Amino acid sequence: MSRPSKQTAKDTEPNPTAEPEVVRFSPEEERALLEESNTTKAEANALYSTHDYENALSRYQDALSTCPNYLLYERAVVQSNMAACYLHTEQWKDAIKAATSALDGLATLEGKNKAKESEQKQELDGGENNKNTKQQDAQKKNGDSSSEASPKTADQDGSIEGEIISAGAARAAPGQSPSSSQLIDGDISTRAAEKREADVRRIRIKALLRRARARAEAGGWHNLTGAEEDYKLLSTMPGLGAADMRKVREQLVALPPRTRAAQEEELSEMWGKLKTLGDGILKPFGLSTSNFQMVKDEKSGGYSMNFSSGEGSAKKG
Repeated sequence: MSRPSKQTAKDTEPNPTAEPEVVRFSPEEERALLEESNTTKAEANALYSTHDYENALSRYQDALSTCPNYLLYERAVVQSNMAACYLHTEQWKDAIKAATSALDGLATLEGKNKAKESEQKQELDGGENNKNTKQQDAQKKNGDSSSEASPKTADQDGSIEGEIISAGAARAAPGQSPSSSQLIDGDISTRAAEKREADVRRIRIKALLRRARARAEAGGWHNLTGAEEDYKLLSTMPGLGAADMRKVREQLVALPPRTRAAQEEELSEMWGKLKTLGDGILKPFGLSTSNFQMVKDEKSGGYSMNFSSGEGSAKKG
């Protein structure tokens, strides 16, 4: 088997104006790419454990470039690990970006799983409806031809129909029970799905914790607001450890005043820039923004503008 071509960062870098192309590989190619990605990720994990975060990041990026872009869970694990490296190197913006990519991938995966479950349910419901329709047609046909059949034959037909319709009888009827291998496969499949669901929840918590911390460290109105939202979401999630929950609660107390202060600072800065711009526009006319005052009407809650010529007189606009 020829070795599948490695995806480069350039190949997998999303176009901001278009949906990223999903490149599908054959099962053999996918397995080879995933094995290579996992091997590289293990090397990155070893570097991370020795606090060599820069080289760990490089290897995580290699692991990500090799992992097929439709394996959303596997990619989310690597992206979450990258966010941890960025936190240690205090690259807050990159940490936010990596953690967000992980969370977006998990959200997409969850949406696809729900859609798949819905389709499977519809198929099962549709199959059951078709089965019932056929049974009703057969029952009607048997009823129409009852005059030609002996009472014994009619009773036998009714008994068979009852066995098919009844869930308990269907389980007891010869040939209707699933085989042992089918039961085992179904049990394994259920356990595997439950494990994957738990793994997804665990990685989501890690990515949220890392993004929340990066946003809180980066500061600014937007980031602090986002950090509050992340911590609020974390506070409602099951499976959070005691230490993490304590950190979440501490941040939910500490962040609101920081967010308000950042909001006031940024709004003040924005108004300052607007004032400078306005003064530049009004200067040729011998005016400035100081000639205009916004006055709030306490009754209506609206605002009116007063113009002052600077000579002690004012006009309401």
